[in-house]
Amino acid sequence: MIVTRFAPSPTGPLHRGHAYAALFAHQAAQGGRFLLRIEDIDAARSRQAFEGEIELDLRWLGLDWERPVRRQSEHLADYRAALDRLSEEGLVYPCFCTRRTVAAEIAAAGAAPHGHGTIYPGTCRTLSVEERKQRIGEGAPYALRFNSGMAARRAGPLTFTDGARETIAVDAEVMGDAVIARKDVPASYQLAVVVDDAAQGVTLVTRGVDLFEATHLQRLLQVALGLPEPRYHHHRLILNEAGERLSKRDGAQALAALRAAGVTPADVRAQLGFKER
Repeated sequence: MIVTRFAPSPTGPLHRGHAYAALFAHQAAQGGRFLLRIEDIDAARSRQAFEGEIELDLRWLGLDWERPVRRQSEHLADYRAALDRLSEEGLVYPCFCTRRTVAAEIAAAGAAPHGHGTIYPGTCRTLSVEERKQRIGEGAPYALRFNSGMAARRAGPLTFTDGARETIAVDAEVMGDAVIARKDVPASYQLAVVVDDAAQGVTLVTRGVDLFEATHLQRLLQVALGLPEPRYHHHRLILNEAGERLSKRDGAQALAALRAAGVTPADVRAQLGFKER
């Protein structure tokens, strides 16, 4: 049985891009299990009020899902356990660099960003245990990074299956040593998503092509944590008139606004290329 999920963050209203992702995941389940996950680990930006709006929008689109809904904020212990395991394996190290210092080091080295944004140059990877303890003891702010190169060497050749691109070889350098937790947050998106997918028994991860490169890192995390490997399908993005990805931050028109203007679920489905149910 195929198990898919739609996993929005309650940081604003859903727009047509979210509608496409939800409808795509539901269709990809092919009559199997369709799950809803609320990715609210970012407590500073998440709002409970948006959760109700998300469910209202999905029901308006004609979708239903299994209960209970998994909320990341209710499973912080799961992420801490995963982080502890990675730490015990020597795959996590504290990083005291700011975004500004990382950018400066990359510029000084004459390197250019590649892959999924700016790749961390590994500045803190080689710090001694004593220096790390000293800085932490002095109260220096830090994040926890995943040593992807070491994880890749231990894992050996890895691949993932993408429905749109067939079999892809995992490249540890695509995302580099990404941040997987911070001092006050037990997991970043990258770590939480692999723990969540395994906990929910997701067999097919459907999501936008903008997250394609993150899959390289997530496959390494899955292997390091002994988690099952799902299949993937990175679908197209819904763009605005300027050819840019729809975004909450850029004021993409909310589904609620479309509904208020008299647009029907059938209209939205047709606009997004889905047949009427």
